[in-house]
Amino acid sequence: MPDALAPDGSEIHFRVVDAARASLVEVILAPGRTSRPVRHRTVEEIWYFLAGSGEVWLRSPDGANTKIHRVSERSTVTIPTSWDFQFRSDGPDSLRFLCFTTPAWPGAGEAISVAEGGLGKANV
Repeated sequence: MPDALAPDGSEIHFRVVDAARASLVEVILAPGRTSRPVRHRTVEEIWYFLAGSGEVWLRSPDGANTKIHRVSERSTVTIPTSWDFQFRSDGPDSLRFLCFTTPAWPGAGEAISVAEGGLGKANV
């Protein structure tokens, strides 16, 4: 059972919750699933992929830059503050990654829903 569900619809498993300036969770997205597109108000994240395969879409705050990263085991992606993002699991196994957040996750109001993402309709 997950410890929480993220605003993007993925499963969250707490790993480090007692640090003052950062947090670490494990994120799981089931095979064939696409997250809801969101952006963060104040935090930056670094993702380190443990298993599965998929894609991560990013869009800059001004909309001028978009990127799609192909990810698999041992890939890394940085989610800058205020960038829109969406991710999907497209292999036979769940997409699993460690998510390091700085500053520490501030709470429910941190994530803002985005009208549309670059990976299609969410199905979480």
